[in-house]
Amino acid sequence: MIKYRLKCENCNKSFDSWFSSSREFENLKKKKFLNCHFCNSKNIIKTLMAPNIINLKKNRDNKMKSKTNYKIKKKILEFQKFIKNNFENVGDDFAYKARSLHYTNKKGSKGIYGNATKKQIIELREEGIDTQIFPWIEDKNN
Repeated sequence: MIKYRLKCENCNKSFDSWFSSSREFENLKKKKFLNCHFCNSKNIIKTLMAPNIINLKKNRDNKMKSKTNYKIKKKILEFQKFIKNNFENVGDDFAYKARSLHYTNKKGSKGIYGNATKKQIIELREEGIDTQIFPWIEDKNN
């Protein structure tokens, strides 16, 4: 199959059409079976089109990116599992709980994780409270 951009010389409008081969286009044009979709004129020509070339290097690069993304996602999910099993989820109260732990010096308490805004993270760090940002993704396989 081949796709051509066709142009009507009467109304100057362009449209695409598929043909089984370039020879088929020529045969249909000779027999005057081609017509404009807009004005029904038979005065149709082919215009220049960029060929659709398969880029093997790009396909290989995309496969490599896909493998790398899979490995990264797998590692993030492993970390998330560790965090869920070993830390307390405090949700949106993260900034408040982090300050509470920091200023009361609770050494034996379980670590926490949760949600905080960028502003809250900056404020916590300015106060000397060590925080880390970790990408959290949903595991849609389970």
